[in-house]
Amino acid sequence: MFRSGFASVILAWACFSGVTVGGASAASANILVPHRAVYDLELKDSSERSGISGMYGRMVYEFNGSACEGYTVSFRFVTKVDTGDEVKLTDQQTTTYEDLKNGNFRFLTRSFTDEKLDKEVRGTAHEAKKGLTVDLTSPDKRKVDLAQGLFPTEHMLEVIDRAKRGEKLFETRIFDGSDSGDKTLITTTMVGKFQKPAKGDADSGDVGKAGAMAAKPYWPVTISYFNDNTSGDAVPIYRMEFKLYENGITRDLTMDYGDFVLTGKLADLEMFKEGECK
Repeated sequence: MFRSGFASVILAWACFSGVTVGGASAASANILVPHRAVYDLELKDSSERSGISGMYGRMVYEFNGSACEGYTVSFRFVTKVDTGDEVKLTDQQTTTYEDLKNGNFRFLTRSFTDEKLDKEVRGTAHEAKKGLTVDLTSPDKRKVDLAQGLFPTEHMLEVIDRAKRGEKLFETRIFDGSDSGDKTLITTTMVGKFQKPAKGDADSGDVGKAGAMAAKPYWPVTISYFNDNTSGDAVPIYRMEFKLYENGITRDLTMDYGDFVLTGKLADLEMFKEGECK
């Protein structure tokens, strides 16, 4: 989304597919499915300091690919933000390609306000012997060496893998190309009990849109994001909560940026045919 919180939350949330890397099991990789999900977004809460009196929008996320070809994620996140004095249209368009078997990641994010380009971040990252090497080409050309971290798909595979093993709390460093594409983030993940949705569950407002997925069990997951250089009892930059299925599909999103909170309900879900490695 539209930085700090927005871009990293969506990148971290969106990339739920990958291959066997970073401790994620082959079983986790094999059950993740290509799909297109549409989420309706609305403002749940905001402080006076945020300057936001109203906010709503839509997010479209699409995942395709296979372990042998690599994975392509594209999404668009559009919101209308009412500050009381004016209404702004924000639009973020992001595409990523992840060849996790070879440790490569490619990213491009364009952010618009009222249909005018505000920022473009483009680059590649790859796993080196002692960490990650990032080559940025936009907004300017430069090379950055970072500590070792997981790419978004690797991270979410790790979440699923650890959840299956019954782990409830763990910390991970990630790189997702968000913001200026030149830093890693520290995440703390909490995983709840694997459970089936209760009939008439009040917080399952998008259950009808999930189709057959609605009857399947899920993990309630909370991920908090911190600056990598933060020490002591740090406050997270933002936090996201969602229901995670073991095939990588999510529902009932909550994105907390401190000064305001957004919710995302599944409006449409389309499953794609899974590719086969030859």
